[in-house]
Amino acid sequence: MADHHKEEEEKKEESVMEKISDKIQGNGSSSSSSSSSSSDDEDEKKSSIKAKAYRLFGREKPVHKALGGGKPADVFLWRDKKVSAGVLGGATAIWVLFDVLEYHLLTLVCYGLILALAILFLWSNASTFINKSPPRIPEVIIPEEPVLKFVSALRIEINRAFSILKEIASGRDLKKFLCVIAGLWVLSIIGSCCDFLTLVYIITVLLCTVPVLYEKYEDKVDSFAEKAMAELKKQYAVLDDKVLSKIPRGPSKDKKRV
Repeated sequence: MADHHKEEEEKKEESVMEKISDKIQGNGSSSSSSSSSSSDDEDEKKSSIKAKAYRLFGREKPVHKALGGGKPADVFLWRDKKVSAGVLGGATAIWVLFDVLEYHLLTLVCYGLILALAILFLWSNASTFINKSPPRIPEVIIPEEPVLKFVSALRIEINRAFSILKEIASGRDLKKFLCVIAGLWVLSIIGSCCDFLTLVYIITVLLCTVPVLYEKYEDKVDSFAEKAMAELKKQYAVLDDKVLSKIPRGPSKDKKRV
């Protein structure tokens, strides 16, 4: 009887311990699920905050994708430092040769061809006397398909530019007209200060420096740009209310036909 009574007490103790362990496990799983749900909520809040943050030019993609992706974006963002440094160094060398040292393109090309042809000619004739193989001159052929693709893409962009100019000249969008006039005026001032080669070199240097710096200090630049855009919109609203709204505009295609 005493042994039977002890067995019953042990069973009761085991059942009580099992209930306590089940409660502890249930509280742990609920706390882990609540912590995971809270972390998910925090991630969603962070992503929504990032999505709502102001981005320059209203972009929604990363800088690399905004630049078109591929090799050009890699060059502009210095993903491959050797290629980016080569592009910037080549552009600098061309600018120094033709703008600083004032070499002429035709003269430099002719001198280069004279030197290359003279070296290859002498090497080919001297190879029989010095018992060496003649130089292997590669055959250069320009493929047709890339040239046609480039010309087709250039034609599309030129036609698009003509259609935009036609739309601006029609007088339907005053804001776009003023932006284009201001841009052309600034471009004419820059053109009067430097020649075309210097302008191309400046654009190349900006493309190789500005995107990578913007990617590095993106949040600070976007914050400053947001404040600047708000101020510009405020000034434009004042200008539109006092001046632009009083200027008569041309006929619009958006009018409903009766």
